[in-house]
Amino acid sequence: MTDIGERKTSQTLQKDPNQGLAGATARGGGDPGSRGRTTIADGVVEKIAGLAARDVEGVHAMGGGLARTFGAVRDRVPGGGTKSVTRGVKAEVGEVQTALDLEIVVEYGVPITDVAQDVRENVIGAVERMTGLEVVEVNIAVSDVKLPDEDDEDEPQGRLQ
Repeated sequence: MTDIGERKTSQTLQKDPNQGLAGATARGGGDPGSRGRTTIADGVVEKIAGLAARDVEGVHAMGGGLARTFGAVRDRVPGGGTKSVTRGVKAEVGEVQTALDLEIVVEYGVPITDVAQDVRENVIGAVERMTGLEVVEVNIAVSDVKLPDEDDEDEPQGRLQ
């Protein structure tokens, strides 16, 4: 372990009698934001988008029928994991931009175009705020409508009727 005063750096410091050390910055030189690279995985953006979409009133579930059915079965199996927040969400992440595809199920009676617009706004706001990526598009596919008298396949039912 070396003392701070004993560390050698590749940056040459020049003495400026009026301002102390010219060219010096806090530890190591250069802007801290330029000293490395941050990458964000597709799954991170998918989780953020999935949670943001579920927060919108009128969204009953995420994903198509088959994905929801398999997810409901997986959720009932001991050790099968928690409910997948990425179900129905697909993200393509670049260096500075991302594009999202969402598949949702809406509640019966809600204006679908309004729900889709609210989902789009909520997802864009959450993803851009949390990741700093520009969201270039959010495509929304409404795959089903939840009728009031339908059983909810995502909720486990008891064996006795």
